[in-house]
Amino acid sequence: MKKRGIFATIPIAELAREKEGHGLKRTLGPGALVSIGIGGIIGTGIFVLTGLAAAQHAGPAITFSFILAALGCVFAGLCYAEFASMVPVSGSAYAYSYATLGEFIAWFVGWNLVLEYMFAAATVAVGWSRYFVKFIEIFSIKLPEAWVSAPFTVMADGHSIAATGAIVNLPAVIIAALVTGICYVGIRQSAFVNGIVVAIKVTIVVLVIACGAFYVNVDNWFPYIPENTGVSGEFGWSGILRASGIIFFAYIGFDAVSTAAQEAKNPSRDMPIGILGSLLICTLLYIMMSAVLTGLVPYPQLNDAAPVAVALQAHHGLDWLTPWVVVGALAGLTSVILVMILAQSRIFLSMATHGLLPRAFARVHPTYRTPGFATIVTGTFAAVAAGLLPIGLLGELVSIGTLIAFVVVCIGVLVLRYTRPEVHRPFRVKGVWAVSLLGVFFCGSMALGLPGGTWVRLLVWTALGVILYFVYGYRHSILRTSPEIVADSAQPVDTKA
Repeated sequence: MKKRGIFATIPIAELAREKEGHGLKRTLGPGALVSIGIGGIIGTGIFVLTGLAAAQHAGPAITFSFILAALGCVFAGLCYAEFASMVPVSGSAYAYSYATLGEFIAWFVGWNLVLEYMFAAATVAVGWSRYFVKFIEIFSIKLPEAWVSAPFTVMADGHSIAATGAIVNLPAVIIAALVTGICYVGIRQSAFVNGIVVAIKVTIVVLVIACGAFYVNVDNWFPYIPENTGVSGEFGWSGILRASGIIFFAYIGFDAVSTAAQEAKNPSRDMPIGILGSLLICTLLYIMMSAVLTGLVPYPQLNDAAPVAVALQAHHGLDWLTPWVVVGALAGLTSVILVMILAQSRIFLSMATHGLLPRAFARVHPTYRTPGFATIVTGTFAAVAAGLLPIGLLGELVSIGTLIAFVVVCIGVLVLRYTRPEVHRPFRVKGVWAVSLLGVFFCGSMALGLPGGTWVRLLVWTALGVILYFVYGYRHSILRTSPEIVADSAQPVDTKA
């Protein structure tokens, strides 16, 4: 391809050469990929955001919100699966877009992935902090509220930021810093270790559902859809939609499956199983967990960053579960923070390798063999955000960044069926028109359901990204500095090699 404009695409063959240089081995089967997906999905969503979204927006109808979010994920997941089999490399939606839709779209998606992963790490750190406070309370230790809360909050108008009087959420900062240090020195999570963590988290969730079901008071489910307060997004159907956009954050873990495409034994078969299998299992767990939590206590009481612990502590017969839930949540949330920081640093590495970010982000530590600078930047920003910002604001930023990226992926699959029909597709979405448009509809609806202030912040973030692209990325892109990279031959890529 001779075109070198902002919509120039990087050759699929070039991405294939890059992945071979990374030395990754194809060792993951469908079971391991499902486990990775569950490991990324079961975390903040089920231990934190379920209660907050129910208390502030949906009430007991939070179950409808999870179904709506899951539908959007299923359609987006199918599109991800086609991309992952067509371009079986790390880099997720950023790499897919660069190889098929063009550099500027890839930058836009990559910049939104920064919003997704970096702020996701911060969001999970805030949830971790709340469960840590619950943990030390078991030993009658209580930390000053000023040191475990965000100093800023968002006012009811969704735009204004106000001071809370707190100093910093110190446990959130510390855990983000510690996990960053682990990522920097190169601790690798194996599929075996991840499987153990997943088993622990799922066992705890199943225990809460099974034991909590005997203490459910059905009166807490009425009215199932609380009447709207007159403010958009506060209960009623608009609240269900708003909640779905917020708890959509809970599902972003399935994106981690797509980043493992070049380590899958058979991407064309295993990627769809990994993505859709983890989505199905986690959706069922989320729905059952949210039903039990809203049945254990009146939904307004779940307005806490540790709602599972709050619900269990309300019943003496469930007290024995609280320490296990807290320990399981701490372990599970720590692993999610680690995955998010690892993923973001690799996105930075990929973008810098292509010249879209300064080369420092692509620098690999000579001893630890990790993208050290990218890891430090990711961890530092995550720690600062976790220490200063409330979990609601962080969750909304993550959700809108992810939803926009999903919309682009859904559109991209449909467009490429007509603009690049010759590219080999080991996995093809059936009924691509319906799947793509439904994905755009559900993900777009959830994004539109988020507050106006979140959209303003997204526009500011996007504007900063566009400026950075034209000031640095466009001029330093390998498509303009490396003349040896020529037209994408669109030859079939061997996804089993």
